[in-house]
Amino acid sequence: MKNEYAKRMGSVRRSFIREILKVTADPSIISFAGGLPNPGLFPTETLAGAAGTVVADHGHVSLQYSTTEGHPGLREWIAARYKETKGLDADPKNIMVTTGSQQGLDLLAKVFLDPGDPVVMERPGYLGAIQAFSLYEADFRIVPLKDDGVDAAALEKATADGRPKMFYAVPNFQNPSGVSYTLETRKKAADILSRSGVRFVED
Repeated sequence: MKNEYAKRMGSVRRSFIREILKVTADPSIISFAGGLPNPGLFPTETLAGAAGTVVADHGHVSLQYSTTEGHPGLREWIAARYKETKGLDADPKNIMVTTGSQQGLDLLAKVFLDPGDPVVMERPGYLGAIQAFSLYEADFRIVPLKDDGVDAAALEKATADGRPKMFYAVPNFQNPSGVSYTLETRKKAADILSRSGVRFVED
């Protein structure tokens, strides 16, 4: 029988995140492996009220398929919030609403990565990103983290040839280390990426 699956599926490992979440189904285990919020802090009543209002007032629209980029009104609101809080002129047409960061990472990999393309990542790195990029057969270039963020010298070396398609990083409360980049490290990284022409993907 011929192999029905794409060749890349032969190198796909079990989902790290799925395995971590399986443990949470056992109420006798308190798992520190995943960044799960305390469910007792979810604003369930507020969310239920908001959902009820939307369905009551706009049910025919809210339950219908919308544009793949996300609801236009929501994208406009996000753009306005960027302007108000960050002073950034973000155009709603450049904003895409996803169902979470994992979908965003998969879309980035799908659009930018060919097999063997270099991707620069922090060490330690986010498991979900490693898995998303691995599926598209990325060639990882690893740069270590220090107490103040990414090792700038290692980042410069990893991007010097300009070949990496992206540098993926979590500068604020990095997953899994918890490190936040200092302003000085952010400026160094920005300068290195600007000179090398390597795209920065911030999670």
